[in-house]
Amino acid sequence: MENQESPFKAGLNSGLILGIVSVVISYIIYFIDPTLLVAWYVGIGLLVLFIGLIIYFGTQYRNSIGGFMSFGTAFNFSFATLVVSAAISIAGNLLLYNVVDPALPGVLIESQMETQMAMLERFGAADAMTSEQIDEIRTGLEGGYTVVGQMKGFGIILIVYAIVALILGAILKKRDKSLDY
Repeated sequence: MENQESPFKAGLNSGLILGIVSVVISYIIYFIDPTLLVAWYVGIGLLVLFIGLIIYFGTQYRNSIGGFMSFGTAFNFSFATLVVSAAISIAGNLLLYNVVDPALPGVLIESQMETQMAMLERFGAADAMTSEQIDEIRTGLEGGYTVVGQMKGFGIILIVYAIVALILGAILKKRDKSLDY
């Protein structure tokens, strides 16, 4: 029997690659236009890219272990990949926000405030907002760029990633039909 790589080890390797890719892309976007870091369409594009890469890495892993993978193994691989990549990405973001450009969170908060106020105006709710409510929104956004805010975000993203890993596990699993009686 050949020595097969565990789904956690394969997920760790894939997560390392995805995390590094995530940090590199974030820094490239930062150098192009920092406000793109909080643009919804960039986030959606990156999500699609990373899901595609996880499916690619998962298919490679499935092929390396014989071409078949149970749902549990596929889930473990996907979740491990997502957790490791998120941890590396958060470390890269903390480095960007606190060392490379400590003024960046202020720029991103202003961009997010402009976007939110424009959306509220489209719905006709901007005039009903008090200055205290606007300050409360700003304070909430500022908290997201702190170390504690990033750790809270990581906790929330783990729940979301568990759901995404369930979906990816269903996509990546492949049953050996020759074992059916």
